[in-house]
Amino acid sequence: MKAVIAGGTGFIGRALVRSLTGDGHAVVVLTRTPAGKRPAPGVTYAPFDGATGEGWLRHLDGAAVLVNLVGEDIASGYWTAARKARLRQSRLDAGAAVMDALRRAADPPRVLIQGSATGFYGDRSEVPVDETAPAGAGFLAALARDWEASTAGAEALGLRRAVARTAVVLGAGGGALPRMLAPYRFFLGGPLGPGTQYFPWIHLADEVAAIRLLMEHPQASGPFNLAAPGALTQDGLAQALGRALGRPAALRAPAFLLRLALGEMAQELFLNGVRAVPAKLARLGFVFRFPDIGAALADILGAGERSHG
Repeated sequence: MKAVIAGGTGFIGRALVRSLTGDGHAVVVLTRTPAGKRPAPGVTYAPFDGATGEGWLRHLDGAAVLVNLVGEDIASGYWTAARKARLRQSRLDAGAAVMDALRRAADPPRVLIQGSATGFYGDRSEVPVDETAPAGAGFLAALARDWEASTAGAEALGLRRAVARTAVVLGAGGGALPRMLAPYRFFLGGPLGPGTQYFPWIHLADEVAAIRLLMEHPQASGPFNLAAPGALTQDGLAQALGRALGRPAALRAPAFLLRLALGEMAQELFLNGVRAVPAKLARLGFVFRFPDIGAALADILGAGERSHG
């Protein structure tokens, strides 16, 4: 199988590329700097301007699947108006590039995997939310909704399109976990805000396995919640992080201080919550390797990580 991946140099994308090439599949990674990439077995790097099919269109010929994971990291900087515009534009431009290429390709793939996030649902309190729920309110919900819509036209072209509404991905070597663990290493860890808000998460290994299921299962279409079934609140998360590092988890970060420091970003990233349920993955028979946060953290951190304290 040949897969073309936009966003293949990101945290999730790199793991997906390793999984595919490890099984002998050919992967074309779209990147703005192909000349600077070190060659890797089974991987071809193609130029990607982030807005059109120029430079990589030919790589779609004979490909089985196109994966679009492109989008600037929502947590990498304070949400100024300009920053929010870049977060939005990076996703919409990538969607436009995907559609441009699919419309012009001589032999396009029959499957498209479109990235999204559980932020689609907005703040849902403790009520379990499956894929039938509508988009919520707020910046992240609108961002995810528009990100998904940017490639909706692929279905009219005859492609099977699956949308990966991904929770916070926990894994070694990147992503959100290092930032989450930092205060605990200095004995400053604890819940964020009231602690009752739900925190959707998924182990990187399960994220990759779920994306591969969406790529390969002929009945996988529409939105899918890529979130571990072991739902937990911010209070539960804090206790799990503390146990994983052998640190206390008693220093609660008050909501008003988070809002003072981070503004709108604090509310949407840390104080809102959604109890995302992977209902459609379950119906396809997907089995999580790490449904429980304790087992997930133990796998990620390992004895070497815990010894840093």
